[in-house]
Amino acid sequence: MVEPLCLLTHDPSLRMPKMRGTKDARPLNLKDIARKSGVSKSTVSRVINGGVNVSEKTLARVRAVIEAEGFVPNPGGRILHLQQTFIIGIVLLHNIQDIFEDPYYFPLFLQGVNQAAHQRNYATLLWIDAGVEDEEQFYRRILANRMMDGLVIASSRMNSPVIERLLDANMKFVMVERPSAYSDRVSYVVSDAVASARLAVRHLIDAGCRRIGTITGRLDHVDGIDRLEGYRKALTDAGLPFDPALVVEGDFTYASGYARVQALLDQHVDAIFAATDRTALGALQAIQEAGLRVPDDLCLVGYDNLAQYVQPPVVPLTSVDHHVLEKSGAATEILIDLIEGERRAPQQIILPTDLVIRASSLPRR
Repeated sequence: MVEPLCLLTHDPSLRMPKMRGTKDARPLNLKDIARKSGVSKSTVSRVINGGVNVSEKTLARVRAVIEAEGFVPNPGGRILHLQQTFIIGIVLLHNIQDIFEDPYYFPLFLQGVNQAAHQRNYATLLWIDAGVEDEEQFYRRILANRMMDGLVIASSRMNSPVIERLLDANMKFVMVERPSAYSDRVSYVVSDAVASARLAVRHLIDAGCRRIGTITGRLDHVDGIDRLEGYRKALTDAGLPFDPALVVEGDFTYASGYARVQALLDQHVDAIFAATDRTALGALQAIQEAGLRVPDDLCLVGYDNLAQYVQPPVVPLTSVDHHVLEKSGAATEILIDLIEGERRAPQQIILPTDLVIRASSLPRR
């Protein structure tokens, strides 16, 4: 069974305690800080836990002693006092190999969460569903863990009972995907995947393409379904038929783009909309190996606008930018506000997207 990976963000307010006297000297405690500050032990406790009902003069004096002595408060005492752990969980329902081989989406997603958590002095605990247990069992283990104040959830599967379980358990959580159920009760930060995919396919139509295929994402995930729906709507808008032979299912990965694109080439497509940049780049590799050129022989559009963060592809890729870093950071900010009582659930935000046009979808000559 795969255990969660703990990614503890650095808290600059915590320092190693100074050594006093011999190497076996006992560490300082609240009583020592109180004696050195000339205040009561309870006053020191109040200073450590936010300084409520403490005068500015006393606050400054106690903090000066804490700083001078390099005192590190016992985190267990703070947790008991505030009924918080100052740790948030990050839940990724993806194959562990895909996560750590992905140079695009997941590093930015985690960076956004950790940056926002660090700014609020929270640490993070990473939970990865490695596929060795069913999703409900996976979440039961999460709920049984008492180390977290809330969760940022990257995605969930369609018809999953998990959202209901989290709501019933009064667990604070924010999703970075449109929930498949209970959308009126769930906090989320998303982009409009249907509208974004529709815009991307409309761009291909405007470029002169008429036989447009798509390599989808996982169709047991909301994002995969929504991007396919956007593809379908764009065809309908333009009066073009929806042909199931031009739709092949992928799983958001490079490998699925490489493996599945041949089925579309056999259908003589003149353009491909891929559900992610990773899928598009896998398709691009196979297209080039087949002796075809992008965009001269067919156009290609991805989704994520993340290829820019690594070595550029041979052909610059047109892609939907749904601002992963900002989205995961905003979800984390909302979660911490919910934890600290600054907001009430549900909080629901839809962020704008941009279509970044590059050479892979230049108009047909």
